[in-house]
Amino acid sequence: MSLRRYQSWAGLAFSSLWIILGLYFAFMWFFCRVYVGEGHSLQLRYKGPLLFGGVEAPANRLANENEIGVRDKLRGPGRHFFNPIYWQRKIVPDTVIMPGYIGVVTCKVGDELPPGEFLVDGDLQGEDQARHKGILRKVFGPGRYRANPYMFDFKIVGLERRQVGNQQKTSGWVEIPTGFVGVVTMQTDNDLLGLKAGIQEEVLQPGLYPVNPKEQEIDIIGVGYSESSILSRKQTDKAGNTLYDDQGEPLAVPGSGINFPSNDGFDIQLDFTAIWGLMPEDAAEIVRLFGNLEAVEQKVIEPQSESICRNNGSKMGAIELLIGETREEFQTAVSEEFRNELSEKRISMLYGLVRHTYIPQAVRVPIQLGYVSEELRLTRDEETKTARIEADLREAERRVELEAERVVVETERKRAGKMAEGEKLAKEIAAETERLVATIDRQTADLVAKKSVLIGRATAGAKQMEEEAKADKFRLAVQAFGSPGAFNRWEFAEQLPEALDLKLFYAGEGTLWTDLDSIQPTLPLK
Repeated sequence: MSLRRYQSWAGLAFSSLWIILGLYFAFMWFFCRVYVGEGHSLQLRYKGPLLFGGVEAPANRLANENEIGVRDKLRGPGRHFFNPIYWQRKIVPDTVIMPGYIGVVTCKVGDELPPGEFLVDGDLQGEDQARHKGILRKVFGPGRYRANPYMFDFKIVGLERRQVGNQQKTSGWVEIPTGFVGVVTMQTDNDLLGLKAGIQEEVLQPGLYPVNPKEQEIDIIGVGYSESSILSRKQTDKAGNTLYDDQGEPLAVPGSGINFPSNDGFDIQLDFTAIWGLMPEDAAEIVRLFGNLEAVEQKVIEPQSESICRNNGSKMGAIELLIGETREEFQTAVSEEFRNELSEKRISMLYGLVRHTYIPQAVRVPIQLGYVSEELRLTRDEETKTARIEADLREAERRVELEAERVVVETERKRAGKMAEGEKLAKEIAAETERLVATIDRQTADLVAKKSVLIGRATAGAKQMEEEAKADKFRLAVQAFGSPGAFNRWEFAEQLPEALDLKLFYAGEGTLWTDLDSIQPTLPLK
C-alpha cells in the first residue's frame, strides 16, 4: 500500500471517528439530558437491557443496582444524563412542610406487618429506612424532604381535633399553652419506648409537640386552681332591682342555691364557693376517671358541695347557723369534709366557703333584735366605763399639772442654792488666788534681789580678774622682752600697718619742721 493511499485511509478513519463522537454527544445532549430544577428531584426506573433481558423487578422493595424497577435514590437539582431507552425518567416535586404543620408518612413498599399492627418504625432513607408497609411512627416537622413518592406518601396535617364523648382529643401540630398540661393517650403499643396503649401517667408540659394522629392523642387540660360557686338567685322587681326585707336582707328566690331544712324545721338557703384545682401529677387520673375539668365540676364539685352542705346543715338549728361561733363550726366541718372527699379523687381544694346564709325572717328578726339589745347594753356599759376612765384621766392630768408646778418651784430653789454656793466658792478661790499671787511675787522679788547681788558680784569678779589678767599679761610681756622699752617698741611695731611706705627726706639741719607742710603724708592721720 502506497503512502498516499495509507494517508487517505487514515484521514477517512479519523473523520469517521469525529463524526461518531459528534453523533454520540449530540444524542447524549438532546435525547439523554434531563434538567432538574430547584425544589424537584429525578425519579428513575430501570427498564432493563434490550437484547439479553435482565433480573425481574423485586416485589416488595425498590430495585437495587442492575435490577429492573424503580430505584430508591433520587437525583437532586441539576443536569443529568440517562438513556431513555433503558431508563424511565420522571421529575417529581420535593415535599415541603410549612410551619404549624407536620407530615404523616405512609410507606407503600415493603413487607406486610403482623396482624393488628399498623405503625412502622424507621425513616425515609439510610440504614434506618422503613422496611414494612404501613404508617411511619415518626412524624416530620416543617422543612423540605426529598422522598421517593413511589415508596412514601406524605399527608400534611395541622392541628387536628376529635370529640370523644366529653373529651376533645388533639393531634398533629399540638400547642400546649402555659397553665395547661397534655395527657397522652397511646393508640397502640410502642415496644421501643416500653409504652402500652392507653392513658399515660407522664404528662406533657407547655410547649409545641408534633404528634402522630395514628399513634397518640393529647387531652389538653388546665392545671392550678379555679372557682365554682352555687349561688341563690335574688328576687327583683320589674325594673331588675334587687328586693330587700325590712331588715335590709336581700330576698332569695325559693329553691335556688343550696336548700335544706334545719333540725328545727326551718327552710334554709345558702351560697357556697369552692376553690379547687388540679395538680399536673393528677391530670392523667382525672382524664381517665372523668374526661375533662367540666365533667369534674359537674360530677364532683357541684354535687359534693350540695350534699356536704345539706348533711351538715340539717344537723344544726336555724339559730346555730346564724350565730357566729356555731356558724364557724359549720363552716369548718363543711370545709374539712369537702377536702377529704376531693382528695380521694385526686382533686386539690384550697377553700370551701359558705358565703351567705338566708335565714327565715321569723327566726332572724328576734335573734337580731336580741343581739341589738345586747349590743346596746354592751355599748352603754362601755360608755360608762369610758366616762369613768375619762374622769380618772382628768384627775391624773390635774395631778400632773400640780406635780409640774412643784417641780418648777423645787428646781428654782435648788438653782438659787447652787448659784449662791457657786458665788461663795468663786470668791474664796479669788481670795486664795490673790494670796498665792502675793506670795509668789514676794518670792520672785527675793529671787530678783539675789540675782542682782550675784550678777554684781560676778561682774565685779570678772572685771577684777580681767584687769588682773591684763596686768599679768603686760608683766609677763615685759619680762619676756627684758625691759619696758623693748616691749613698747614691739607693741609699736605690731600696730603698724602691713602696707607701710617709708620715704626719707633730707632737708638740712634745722629745716625739717619748716618743710613738713610740703611733704606728702605717709602715715594715716586717723
